[in-house]
Amino acid sequence: MMHNCIKTLFLGLVFAGQAQNFEDHIIDVSESEAKVAHSFFEHRANANTGNYDVTYHELDLSIDPSTTFISGTITTNFTAKSTMTQIIFDLDDNMTVSQVTQNGNTLGFTQNSDDELIITLGQTLNQGEQGVVEVSYSGHPADSGFGSYEQTTHNGDPIIWTLSEPYGAKAWWPCKQDLNDKIDVIDVYLTTPQFNPSNEEYIAVSNGVEQSQVINGTNKTTHFRHEYAIPAYLIAIAVTNYEVYSHTVPNAGNPFDIVNYVFPEDLTTAQNSTGITVDLMNLFTNLFEEYPFANEKYGHAQFGWGGGMEHTTVSFMGNFSRNLIAHELAHQWFGNKVTCGSWKDIWLNEGFATYLSGLVYEDFDGNDAFSNWKESRVNTITSAPDGAVYLTDQDTTSVSRIFSGRLSYSKGAMVLHMLRKKIGETDFYQGLKDYLSDPDLAYAYAKTEDFIPIMEDVSGEDLTEFFDDWLYNQGYPSYNIIWNQPSATEVLLEINQSQSHNSVDFFESPLRLRLHGTAGETQDIIVNHTSNGQQFTETINFTIANIEFDPEFDVISKDNTITLSTTLFELESNIMVYPSPTTGIIYIEKPEALQIDTIRVYDMLGKLRLEKTYSDTLNVETLSTGLYFLELEGKSGNIHKSVLKQ
Repeated sequence: MMHNCIKTLFLGLVFAGQAQNFEDHIIDVSESEAKVAHSFFEHRANANTGNYDVTYHELDLSIDPSTTFISGTITTNFTAKSTMTQIIFDLDDNMTVSQVTQNGNTLGFTQNSDDELIITLGQTLNQGEQGVVEVSYSGHPADSGFGSYEQTTHNGDPIIWTLSEPYGAKAWWPCKQDLNDKIDVIDVYLTTPQFNPSNEEYIAVSNGVEQSQVINGTNKTTHFRHEYAIPAYLIAIAVTNYEVYSHTVPNAGNPFDIVNYVFPEDLTTAQNSTGITVDLMNLFTNLFEEYPFANEKYGHAQFGWGGGMEHTTVSFMGNFSRNLIAHELAHQWFGNKVTCGSWKDIWLNEGFATYLSGLVYEDFDGNDAFSNWKESRVNTITSAPDGAVYLTDQDTTSVSRIFSGRLSYSKGAMVLHMLRKKIGETDFYQGLKDYLSDPDLAYAYAKTEDFIPIMEDVSGEDLTEFFDDWLYNQGYPSYNIIWNQPSATEVLLEINQSQSHNSVDFFESPLRLRLHGTAGETQDIIVNHTSNGQQFTETINFTIANIEFDPEFDVISKDNTITLSTTLFELESNIMVYPSPTTGIIYIEKPEALQIDTIRVYDMLGKLRLEKTYSDTLNVETLSTGLYFLELEGKSGNIHKSVLKQ
């Protein structure tokens, strides 16, 4: 999800104007734009809204797409989580509240510069008791022009739309916008002029199913109802002179509609493009589960940005490329049914949706197209040496960092792919199904610490190191592979790595190598690389011409080298390191003609423990008990030996 505009604010939109080059549209905002985003959207969770649970909202709004002004009444039903004498909503302080009532009685309220609406309740509510308040308000949303509440034109015709992710809901309605409470049911009533200045009918859009249209003089009120749990940032409205058409998803005998709201000038293009949504819906249903909102609808509403936003049941679309359609549809499972429980966990939304758009390449276009897609992801990720998928608290104050195309989208997606390769197809897809159906997470919130044990349970593996390396910490490995074919049926390999960032000592990973023969033969082998200097012997039945590392781009890495050595393995066999195990002194015997300049000692994680100029003895008394790897560096190359310290 990415915005691309003169006043860009990176609000989690996938900018996908050209489906074949998805990576070209996952971009970071410029430094100046990032400063604007940081200053405008700096936000921390409002602890003052944590003492109640929202169960219902009615948004009764009056809008004219020709102006930025909005007015309305928001009815909120809630349950007290502790004793309450007041209730606080998030609302920008430039919006004017005219009245608050409870059961017909007027309540006192104040607004402050912290964007809080503080309402004094008519009576104290104890834990578990229910309350309801009605807030009447109006104003020009402060960030109009930035996306949260946008009033502009298309082809000369007025349009308004909203886009509240991550912190923009409070710009246009009083709400609770933190990621800790989903609203059980919403009703949205949109009252607009019936016709635009060109005498074309205004069509309103919101979440859920349209219930009715009622004409009242020159105005029209459209009612939408959504009966699935939804966070505030995914509630959206749009109004313009839309053309409307539908596709039907069979859904195994329980059909539902894909409703498309498009600009009249783009109707033909849209009709030629949106039909693929049915095929995409079928793919994701087959891979994971039924569309989560099948009792209502799915749909697209065109708006003026270059990308899209995955509002529940109706994605707002800047274009209708297959890639953008796939990405926003994928969010209905990963992001809307199960929503990230903090903006630190945004990869659970964006990394997942990005990976599902990659699975479309794999399923629809074949393995070569999928490999090209992965290569683009890897190139994007490794364009800088640092950066973690998981955000820090400070990161969440920067919209551009939350929605980093390199980290939240591309690296998040490739972490999922590497997890798939690590635990296998069956366990990977079953784990994602379990994640979506978990009763504590379905139609609720999830954090990374909820996802990991699900994948560990289904695979039977401890994935702590995998996620520590690839998700919580930074950087990527660069591999150095030395090979030799001593006989017609055998290939010897030695694999080392260095890391781009010091937060990771060693990246453990299965690695695919493709052996190419002199007569055109190919053979893939997969080795589990767990330590530097690790050597592998593999059976082969042809003469090797060259070796290709990670031919299908399954691992995040860069600057890898593959070297044929006709002497290194012979030299290694002529070097003795003893005793092993040892309690202190190691002796090294080598051919007199072999020059060694430096000795380095690495632990099992690839961390350098000792380094010294070569001598034929080495004191390792200070090292802890365990297995270590010696790297002997000389003009003939780097030779590796292992020794056990007692």
